Amino acid sequence: MPTIDDNSIVDLYLQRDESAITQTSGKYGARLRHISYGITSSHETSEECENDTYMEAWKRIPPHEPRTYLLPFLIRIIRSISINRCVSDSRLKRKAEISELSAEMEQCIPSSLSVEKELEAKLLAEAISRFLHNQSEEKCTVFMRRYFYLDTAASIAKRYGYKESAVRMMLLRMRNDLRAYLEKEEIL
Repeated sequence: MPTIDDNSIVDLYLQRDESAITQTSGKYGARLRHISYGITSSHETSEECENDTYMEAWKRIPPHEPRTYLLPFLIRIIRSISINRCVSDSRLKRKAEISELSAEMEQCIPSSLSVEKELEAKLLAEAISRFLHNQSEEKCTVFMRRYFYLDTAASIAKRYGYKESAVRMMLLRMRNDLRAYLEKEEIL
């Protein structure tokens, strides 16, 4: 089956054509399962989360029309579903890892409660995006692998040929730089 562009896939969703799910799976299924597996550590669970993602996309399109951002739209859904699945399944090891990630990011970003009080989450996301655009491709990639895809420092090191300690140090420095950047932007 030849893959079609994201715009055409979204059109299929809007027309309520079930082939939208087949096309989405063919184009993005492996990536979505990989992301979910990184969170759940279970092939079976990641496949279930993938299927739940297609159902959620079916429900959300319309009103959303993610023509130019279909993959990020799907990634956001599968990350949320996978994390919720871990919590509901009481996977203590993964919950501890998610807590570790949260603790790392709390060093440079205020808690979600104070963010809601001080500014909209959209402003924070835009500031983080600007910060990452000013980083080298290497740093941005490592940061995204850790905090968006939830890869471990060890897996990032293996993937890119770094020492694990170098990855940890790069992430620490980036968190410190991000904190300083957010303070400069008067977000903190």
